[in-house]
Parts: sequence; structure tokens; C-alpha cells
Amino acid sequence: MQRPRRAAVCGKPIAHSLSPVIHTAGFQAAGLTNWRYTSFEVDELGLPELVDSLGPEWAGLSLTMPLKETALRLAAEASPLAVATGAANTLVRREDGSWYADNTDATGMIRVLREAGAVAPRSLTVLGGGGTARAALAAAASLGVPEVAVVTRRSSAQLELAPAAEALGVRLVGRAWEDAAAALTADAVISTVPKGAADHLAIEAEWRPGTVLFDAIYDPWPTPLAASAVARGLAVISGLDLLLAQAYSQFTQFTKVSPAPETAMREALFTAAAAR
Repeated sequence: MQRPRRAAVCGKPIAHSLSPVIHTAGFQAAGLTNWRYTSFEVDELGLPELVDSLGPEWAGLSLTMPLKETALRLAAEASPLAVATGAANTLVRREDGSWYADNTDATGMIRVLREAGAVAPRSLTVLGGGGTARAALAAAASLGVPEVAVVTRRSSAQLELAPAAEALGVRLVGRAWEDAAAALTADAVISTVPKGAADHLAIEAEWRPGTVLFDAIYDPWPTPLAASAVARGLAVISGLDLLLAQAYSQFTQFTKVSPAPETAMREALFTAAAAR
């Protein structure tokens, strides 16, 4: 009989997370009957204690807000992407009991942008300056975009992104929030701001044909911004698409099963999202 294996998603709040749906479907499709994926509601102060308390049956953790910077500090080793972005959304338990940190948000974002047609964008705009914006900078670097316009509500947020941009070799051009609508004419636009923050841009946006929009929100969907882009015939990526893409790599790192059972994971996610 195989020993039980565990993984979980951590964050605060966490009740809304669909990660358990994705990973549980993956376990079932891969025949991993001894695996279980759960969730922990925990903040930055509580994460170190939680990680220390986990037994050898634990294979990994998925981290969401506000834990991505704290998770990176808890790891004995980290991927180049996690180090460059200064954030980790994945902790993988190694055989010696230590933790390895990765940023699968970045690799997931690269994947969904390419699948939507943003293969070699010449310009890219990021709305927001938090952890997902750091993943967006990594995506820009991988896609070969030399300069990224960053539009934030706080000017200090642009300064906080500067170390990640320098590490990734991407030049930042700061734009004031009042200029957000004018910045939507890029080849690719990545919105990482909270629910409602970009709604007014749906009216002000002057979309250019061929632009790809990624909106990190998935509930409610579509957002007014996404709906305005769809109405213009643009390719639009949702937060659900990223949640799924980043989970594929997490699943493989946790279980060592490759490739991940993507079809089963995708069907489970979108079925659960539609039922909400």
C-alpha cells in the first residue's frame, strides 16, 4: 500500500480557491489514489509555523496572496525565475526535507500569452504593481519585449518592481494611473489590478486590432474590461486560464508525473467555475 501524500494551497482568504478542484482532478486522472490536496487559510506571520509543522508526507504547497514573498524566504533553494521576480507561488518538498521555491505564475503566463497569439509582441503594458505584475515582467522578458509600460495607482509600486525588472533585463516605463486608457494600445496588455479597479477603462479604452488582453480576475467574469476587448474581436485570457496553466507545472513538480493530465484538470476547473 502506497503511503499517503499531501499537497495544499495556502493564502488568506482561501475559501474561494479552485486549486483543490484542479489538483484533485489531476490526481484522479493520473491514478494517484493516495494523494490528497487541501487548503490552509494562513497569513505571512503564520506561514513559517505551518511549513515547519508539515510531516514527510507533504510534497508541496501552492501559494497565493499574500504569501509569495514569504514563501521565497522559507526555501533553501529557488528557481531563477523565483529569484528574479522576488516571489514564489510554489514550494516543493525535497528528499532531504528542505523546500524548493518556484514561480509557476511566470511560466504559466508565458504559455497562455503565446497560446492567445502574443508570440513576439513589440510592446506590452502591465496594469498594477503587485506579485502578478512581477510574473508579467518575467513573461515580457521571455517573449523578448525590451520595454514594459507599467501603470500603477501608487507611484511607489513602480519603484518596488524595479529590482525584478533589472534582474530580468526589462526596462520599465512608468505611467500614471490617469493615463491607463492610453496605454492599452500595446500588442499585449496584462491587467493585474483587483476586482473593479479597471472597470472604468472599459469605456475609455481605444483598443487596437490584434492586441491580446490578459485579465487576472476570474470572478466575476467577464470583467467590463474583458468584455470591451471581446466586443472589439480581441483575444482575451482570464485568470482561470492562468490558474490552470500555472497548476500544470505545480502538479508535475509535486507528483513527478509528466506530463500533467491537462484535459482532466481543465474540464474539472471550468465545470466548477461554471457552477458557481
